[in-house]
Amino acid sequence: MITAWRVVKEKRSSEAFLGEGARRFSGRWNHKGTAVVYVSETLSLAVLEQFIHLGREGMHIPFVFFKVEIPDHVSVAVLKDLPKDWRNEPPPDSTKDAGSKWTRSRRSLVLCVPSVIIPSESNYLINIQHPEFNQILIRDPEPFSFDPRMWK
Repeated sequence: MITAWRVVKEKRSSEAFLGEGARRFSGRWNHKGTAVVYVSETLSLAVLEQFIHLGREGMHIPFVFFKVEIPDHVSVAVLKDLPKDWRNEPPPDSTKDAGSKWTRSRRSLVLCVPSVIIPSESNYLINIQHPEFNQILIRDPEPFSFDPRMWK
């Protein structure tokens, strides 16, 4: 089983697994219009992935985290051929193309990709339109707050 984590603003917790944020705004591994859910292999990585998008106002926003359990029997792909510019900022079309193509193919429920923040750790894209999506277990959200020292 893969255990993964997602940190979201509390006010968005009811839509945390709809892929709407990625669909509306795009992400490193998807073009705008492609709905996927990003999760991380550790809670600490999920926290960092959220933190890099926040300004000081994040100190006062209530967040929650979700534990996600992905069974061993579901399909998981690993992105092996990373585009040379995969760590560029803003995210390049090459990475968005790779993730969006994977999403459209529906060849697996999960795509494992490296984290730009910590390349030796992984993030996972979950294809919400994949037939195995209903086999993942999403635990109830738990409150989370960033330590104010992170904004020093």
